[in-house]
Amino acid sequence: MQSSQQRYALVNGYVLDGTEHMEPTAGLAVVVAGGHFEAVLPADDPSLAGIERIDLAGGYLAPGLINMHVHLAAAGKPPRADTGKKPVDYKGLMDRLGKHRLVRRLFYRMAQDYAKTELLGGVTTMRAVGGLWDIDGRVRDDVEAGRLQGPRILAANTAVSVPGGHFAGSLATEARTPEEAAEHVRQIAATGPDLIKIMITGGVMDATAEGEPGALRMSPQMVKAACDEAHKLGYIVAAHVESTEGVRVALEGGVDTVEHGGAPTPEVMDLFRQRGAALISTFSPVVPYTFFPLEVAKCGELGRKNGRIVFEGMREMADACLAAGIPVGLGTDTGCPFITHYNMWREVRYFAHFCGVSNAFALHTATLGNARIAGLADECGSIEAGKRADFIVCRKNPLDDLSALRELKMVAHDGRIVRDPRPKRIPGVDEPLDAAEKALGL
Repeated sequence: MQSSQQRYALVNGYVLDGTEHMEPTAGLAVVVAGGHFEAVLPADDPSLAGIERIDLAGGYLAPGLINMHVHLAAAGKPPRADTGKKPVDYKGLMDRLGKHRLVRRLFYRMAQDYAKTELLGGVTTMRAVGGLWDIDGRVRDDVEAGRLQGPRILAANTAVSVPGGHFAGSLATEARTPEEAAEHVRQIAATGPDLIKIMITGGVMDATAEGEPGALRMSPQMVKAACDEAHKLGYIVAAHVESTEGVRVALEGGVDTVEHGGAPTPEVMDLFRQRGAALISTFSPVVPYTFFPLEVAKCGELGRKNGRIVFEGMREMADACLAAGIPVGLGTDTGCPFITHYNMWREVRYFAHFCGVSNAFALHTATLGNARIAGLADECGSIEAGKRADFIVCRKNPLDDLSALRELKMVAHDGRIVRDPRPKRIPGVDEPLDAAEKALGL
């Protein structure tokens, strides 16, 4: 791995700069120094004399991917049993496990491993939007201090939910009143997060009836109280939402990023504009529910129906936002069944396929577009002098086929290069995903 202080020039490759209409550009040298892009110069520029050259051998240099929706508490393994029969009691499980110091330490070590896996999968910045205790922030600090290989992390730590709400008692607290919601925001703020996450509606994994994933769990008064307190403390708010009603309540309450989404309406689109809010699409977790054979997905008929509802609503909202010029970002929702820390490339490809955008626009969305939504566009997201040297190198042109992002020649965060990154893959994940994508024509 390169030192972040080393000075070198990336040569003999094609540069994809991360802009909306990017095209491969040859004949350039990208100079890295002190963990930043120092300059982008013609390859024969005399000022390059004496600088160490790293030969990309015809590879394609692009900004590192940015994953806007990750849960570091889980790996995304396939389910062991039919999740459609009985939702998992996450609260009871965490009540039992969280009492043991060694268990907490184990979760911390696992989160460290998962963060490294994100990096090896090409992700150089990620948002951790709901985790266990303060673990995500601690892993963030490990990366920043150089104790751990991993991407830059924006950590929400624990989210805010309500009794019976999405991941209440495990990845989220249980607030019962608007006053409690505000108090929980203050308590989370004391752990040093970068943003606040709230759980407004139900989800597919904890639904017990058809149509329930989008059922409103958090009252409008609680949403507003949480958002007001977060904004007063200087934090943006991301919200789990999987229905039209949920999106409306989220935006009226002051949410900054809507995670997942629901079917759009004129009222909802007006609220997006008024708030200046963004949508974070997460197609990855609904693919197994919607397109896998039931015996593989193990979600039952109920999960299939609810997954389809969420998928259609999310796609319609993404299409509407794109048409209206409302920012759309991408995240994997890693931690859901079959959604791993090394498959961000699939989310980029799903976005291109399901929303009908070009490969260049999909890659732009996963890099500079996501950086803008995250408030990091001055730091990362494009190959540009002055920005942090976060990049990937593909063997083939991802603008021809986004699956070129699957296996990389290099990945670098702050200029530290990992050559031939090979994340450890989870058995039983890639095979059904590959089969489903082939059936979809990907």
